[in-house]
Amino acid sequence: MINITYKAQKYFYNLLKEQNKNTGIKIFVINPGTSYAECGVSYCSNKKISKSYLKLKYDKFNIYIEKKSKPYLKNSKIDLLINKYETKLTMIAPMAKKKLSNYSKNESLVNQIKKMLKLDINPMLMLHGGKVSLVKIDNKKYAILKFSGGCNGCSMINLTLKNSIEKKMLKIFPELSGVKDITEHNRGLHSYY
Repeated sequence: MINITYKAQKYFYNLLKEQNKNTGIKIFVINPGTSYAECGVSYCSNKKISKSYLKLKYDKFNIYIEKKSKPYLKNSKIDLLINKYETKLTMIAPMAKKKLSNYSKNESLVNQIKKMLKLDINPMLMLHGGKVSLVKIDNKKYAILKFSGGCNGCSMINLTLKNSIEKKMLKIFPELSGVKDITEHNRGLHSYY
């Protein structure tokens, strides 16, 4: 899954020698599967790691990876670059920004849609200070959505709803009949134009 070079392992070990003995290394991906994905490496307390993490054992330390980050860290490499000016840890994660299938058929339709909005739709809406959330799925299989922030009162909301959000949702979730917006749009200084 992650190739950590010997130099990087040695570097981690030397860093951890100066920390509390219950300290490990945590690797994660923020906004996985989006163009905003960022990989992170940080210290963590072994005692505070939950079951949502995988544990990788190395000779003298442990690395913890968020389970939800695992597919985005496939074929990743952590290395240590040393030159006369600096010592720098580098991480290459070719899958971090790739859109993977985030929708497990083992999850409820509501949870799958919430995940889709969080990972696929809201990062785009956030560029304009907006957000959308799922209120419910009605008995006719319409996803009832509510917009906030810059989307509330935006002059382009109907176009965004029908030509972007609805098309994506129906492609991923063909069991839906469509989407409806229940937001009481009030144009104001918060609205994106």
